[in-house]
Amino acid sequence: MRADLVARAVRLSWFTVAYNIVEGLVSVGFGVKGESVALAGFGADSFIEVASALAVLWRFRGEAGLAARPDLEAERRATRAIGRLFLALAAGTAAASALKLWRQEGPDTTLPGAIIALASLSFMFWLWSAKKAVARGLDSSTVEKDADCSLACIKLSAVLLAGSLLCGLVPALWWADSAAALALAFLIGSEGLETMRAAGRPDFSGGCGCSRCER
Repeated sequence: MRADLVARAVRLSWFTVAYNIVEGLVSVGFGVKGESVALAGFGADSFIEVASALAVLWRFRGEAGLAARPDLEAERRATRAIGRLFLALAAGTAAASALKLWRQEGPDTTLPGAIIALASLSFMFWLWSAKKAVARGLDSSTVEKDADCSLACIKLSAVLLAGSLLCGLVPALWWADSAAALALAFLIGSEGLETMRAAGRPDFSGGCGCSRCER
């Protein structure tokens, strides 16, 4: 059972890596071409999720078979790495949003932003729920926090979509997506700090707290 869950975690992680590399390149390309800080920042966030998925792959490297025992120290290091990624994601989002507000700029490329956000939202809920299910089955903090990173991507996609639509329909609301993104950056940063604190606790168990796990 554990071997099956580990294999599923690996498949989900590779899917995350492949999709987000494409999404990141496309978003950054359109963002730079259209001088859209929001879309370029969203693309940069995609690479943060790639790094988070790679942390999961690193965590479960070489683990196979039902007899494989969870590696607590590897779980701690991977959880801490994901916490740092959350903080980087929050800092990047806040910086891009603050720059847009200072320049009094709204999204310059509303259509590409809306299309990319819709594409992300079309299946990201499935990816998030699949990772959460694997995290519960493995009682893995690393997979749990990677799922949280996918949830952050859902929120960012929703913000990008709302901002693109609002600014496209009501140009006077150029500041709406930047203000929402700043609030979102605060929430993501709080999640990153909590993840770092959890990984640093002496009683860190490596579990996500979703199920009981015998070690």
